[in-house]
Amino acid sequence: MTRKYNLYQIDSFTKEKFTGNPAGVITNADGLTDYEMQKIARELNNSETAFIFSSNSSEYDAHIRFFTPTNEVPICGHATIAAHYARAIENRLDTSKVYHKTGAGILPVDIIKENQDYKIVMTQGKIEFGTIIDGINKEELLAALNIKNSDLLENYEIQIVSTGHSKVMVGIKSIEILNTLQPDYYALSKLSKIIKCNGYYVFTANSQDSDILIQGRMFAPAIGINEDPVTGNANGPLGAYLVHHNLLKHNNSLLKFKAMQGEAIKRPGIIEVEVKIENKEPVEIKVSGNAVIIFKSELLLND
Repeated sequence: MTRKYNLYQIDSFTKEKFTGNPAGVITNADGLTDYEMQKIARELNNSETAFIFSSNSSEYDAHIRFFTPTNEVPICGHATIAAHYARAIENRLDTSKVYHKTGAGILPVDIIKENQDYKIVMTQGKIEFGTIIDGINKEELLAALNIKNSDLLENYEIQIVSTGHSKVMVGIKSIEILNTLQPDYYALSKLSKIIKCNGYYVFTANSQDSDILIQGRMFAPAIGINEDPVTGNANGPLGAYLVHHNLLKHNNSLLKFKAMQGEAIKRPGIIEVEVKIENKEPVEIKVSGNAVIIFKSELLLND
C-alpha cells in the first residue's frame, strides 16, 4: 500500500521567496510514525518541519507536531506560521480563529485573509522567566559567542525566557558586532546541557522611533540548528523580557514592535510582536507574519 502526503516548503516571515525562514509542512500527517517524521525532517533539513494531524477533540481544530533534523520540539514560531498558511490555503479559510494542540498546550491562531493572501497571528504559550546567566556560565557563554562583557547592553541581564520553547536573551550594543558574530557551536551545545536551554537569541535594540526596533540572530546547535534565520519563539519571549525588565516605554496595556532577523545569513525576515500588559507585566504574547510557498509536492511512502 502506498500512502500519499501533501508536502510543502514554505518561507515564513516574508513574502519574498528564498528569504525568511524555511519550514517543511505536511498537512495530512495522520498515519505517520515518530520515526518517519524524524526521517522526513532530517531529509528536508529545515530548522523545523511541522506535521498537521486531524483533531479528535472539540477543543482544537488540528494537532501539530514539530521536528528539527535531530529532535522533536514542543512548538516553533516560523513552522506554526507555515503550517497554518498551508492549511488556510488548502481549506480556503476566511478570516477566522483556529485552535491547535502543540507541545506547549492548546493555543489560538488567527488567520487573517487580506488581498487573496493570508497573514498568520500566533498566540504563544505561557510566559516563564528562568535563570539569569551569570558567573562561570556567563563567562563560558561570552567566550562561546566570542564577545566581551563590554559588548553587552547595560542593564540587560542575560536570562532564559520561554513562551513555550525557551531561549537565552543576550542584548549587545551594536549591529556591527551582531553581524560579525562567529560563535563556537560546540561550546554553545556544551553550555546548553548545563543551563538546560538550547537556543541563544543575540539581539540589539534600535531607537523606539525606528520601524524595526530589534535586530537579532538565533543559535541552537544543541538541537541541530547552528543558526535559525527568523525565530518566532525568540522574538516573542524577547517582547516579554523587554516589558518585564522595563527596558522600553509602553502605555501599560500593549507594546508592539517589529524585529528583523536573518540578515547575516542572507535570509532576512520581519516578525511583528505584540505584548499584552497588565500591571506593568507581560501577560500574553502574539507574533505574526506572512509566508510564501516555495514548492508543493507529494511524498509517497510504501508500507
